[in-house]
Amino acid sequence: MSRVRVCTHTKTHRYDIHVGTGLLSQTGKLVRRSLGNEAQRIGLISNRKVFSLYGPTVVESLTRSGFAVNRSLMEDGEQHKSLKTLENTLLFLAAAKLERTDAVISLGGGVVGDLAGFASATYLRGLCFIQIPTTLLAQVDASVGGKTGVNLPAGKNLVGNFHQPSAVIADIQTLTTLPSRELVAGWCECVKQGAVSGKKLLRDTTEFLTTLQAGNLAPSSQLEKLIASHCSFKASVVAQDEREDPLRDDRHSRKILNFGHTIAHALETITNYRRFRHGEAVGYGMLVAARLSKNLGLATERELESLTTAVGLCGRLPSVKKLDASDIVAAVRQDKKRKQGNVQWVLLEGIGHPRIVDGSEISHELLLASVREVFRGSNQLLRINK
Repeated sequence: MSRVRVCTHTKTHRYDIHVGTGLLSQTGKLVRRSLGNEAQRIGLISNRKVFSLYGPTVVESLTRSGFAVNRSLMEDGEQHKSLKTLENTLLFLAAAKLERTDAVISLGGGVVGDLAGFASATYLRGLCFIQIPTTLLAQVDASVGGKTGVNLPAGKNLVGNFHQPSAVIADIQTLTTLPSRELVAGWCECVKQGAVSGKKLLRDTTEFLTTLQAGNLAPSSQLEKLIASHCSFKASVVAQDEREDPLRDDRHSRKILNFGHTIAHALETITNYRRFRHGEAVGYGMLVAARLSKNLGLATERELESLTTAVGLCGRLPSVKKLDASDIVAAVRQDKKRKQGNVQWVLLEGIGHPRIVDGSEISHELLLASVREVFRGSNQLLRINK
């Protein structure tokens, strides 16, 4: 088992990310170690599919460690990360009679984690929260850093809070049961982190993906090490800018983790969260951001090709043939990452050198042209995946 320590820059909150094989059966021991002896009740939030696979193991382990467990199963899908589901979850926590010394556990992907985290942040003005991420995207990104929230019709994650977990338990065995699209989404998020982190993390990720594409089975220890490396990188960013200070524009700002997310959120919004997994949308978002970087003279054609190849290695992305680039550009204006009315873009001056660029520096025509170029070139991704 690998362990990554997360420590906020104010030193007020510390927690461990546990990454390994077979950790679900150790859930009770790890949770008890994190919460102490005062915690008696657990509100476990999951969805039906995930709970049917892993719920019994987790509940048995928690029960062995002396916890009384109540569960709530939400519907699956980004469209259910809503105020209505949040209300139902809060009513569940009340019915379970959780007290301030008790805790909420999320068992699932990023949707479950975001909603359960927000519910735990608001019920009784804040309960302890444990993340058990079961998707690759959630293990390397969504479960780390304390962002929680729900969506509004106007856009994604417009209502939320920063609520750091008390622990993260990432069992890589859960990845063996994931549909291929969930793995594609997770690997896209890994490429995103590699692109803003530096050449080593991106190289390690692309080498691992190349091995998988060749049909070889990588040892679980290699996967464990890679996931821990991604968690460690994100933890280092969170430590320097826990709450994503809106006034910070330096390359150590937490904003750099939004590379690819401006277009991704627009794609999710205009398709009502039904066509793309989040990471799949990030895949396209990275390509647009990289194309913008190249068109603005920040990045080279070689770096653009390198990132395109890395995204292609993640797997096949959904088609964008019937989407209108103008609709996407219009949706970008609603992105929540605005400053003085302008969207804040994360672009690249090279791999490992993110730069935050004010939307006023990007003309409507350039953005539209960049989106169209990526859409026309989307067949290149299909060729990589043949």
